[in-house]
Amino acid sequence: MKALVIILIPVAGILAFYAYLYISDPTPYSFEVDRDLFPYEPHFLQLKNGGRLHYIDEGEGPTLLLLHGNPTWSFLYRDIVAELKDRFRLVAPDYPGYGLSSTGEEHDFKPLEHARAISELVRKLDLNDVVIMVQDWGGPIGFRVALDNPKRIRGFVIGNTWAWPLERPGQKGFSLLMGGLPGRFGAWCCNMVVRFFMSKGVANSLSSRELAMYLGPFARRESRAPTHLAPAQLRDAHRFLQEIHEKLPTLANRPVLLTWGLQDFAFRDPERTRFEELFPRHQTLVLENAAHFIQEDAPQEISAAITEWYGKYFPAPGNLH
Repeated sequence: MKALVIILIPVAGILAFYAYLYISDPTPYSFEVDRDLFPYEPHFLQLKNGGRLHYIDEGEGPTLLLLHGNPTWSFLYRDIVAELKDRFRLVAPDYPGYGLSSTGEEHDFKPLEHARAISELVRKLDLNDVVIMVQDWGGPIGFRVALDNPKRIRGFVIGNTWAWPLERPGQKGFSLLMGGLPGRFGAWCCNMVVRFFMSKGVANSLSSRELAMYLGPFARRESRAPTHLAPAQLRDAHRFLQEIHEKLPTLANRPVLLTWGLQDFAFRDPERTRFEELFPRHQTLVLENAAHFIQEDAPQEISAAITEWYGKYFPAPGNLH
């Protein structure tokens, strides 16, 4: 009986905590874009599966395709877009179920479906000589897009991400926690997955208005499934990740800029050095004061590095500086 009490007390405490958050969940029930923070014109592409893909398309020049991860959306790239739109064309989409994008009836929020949606965008916009910037789930999704459209892809800017089945125990445990019942309940209860990522994933705290922009797309409880399904896919998408791992060497001749946050809780030196070994034509920018979401923590450093790196590897008439 005593042992049962010892077990039930912390369980009751956790349930009480979630109940409190459920009652006090400040997530708004509707989402309106803060145009002061995100002043870019929205564009939409009707997908073959019935979904409606939102993207921004800013600036002129060489094309950068900016891919986000979970639980973010194109808002993540707002400062990089502002820094680079006078030198590049920047296309930043939201995956179906994220940001301002909607899903078709058959969409399952899996990375293969996201990659297919982005490939559809690339082909419909007829994007060529593209440099893809990837981070978090944007890595596997972006690499799959590149493998499916190799003649259109010129190079990569790689942030904190990966491109193979998970191997480290801590990552697998994180997937079990955030992608399992605790993550599912926490997402439904109080948008907990978004709150966790946007708290632990940045070195510099977000303002209340910025946080609202990340919580907003998941205002309705029925819209929050992508946030906990993505961590589950860290394990469940083994075949998808294995195929990318096996085929990625076919892209190894592409120039790469690595922009790596040292304070990341998820992807650290082992992943960075693996990419450096895979892509011999690489340049690395180590971001000492950036965590997982490097776009939030170091947009100016990243933008300057992209400009310098692009001019070095892809010299063309005109001056990018």
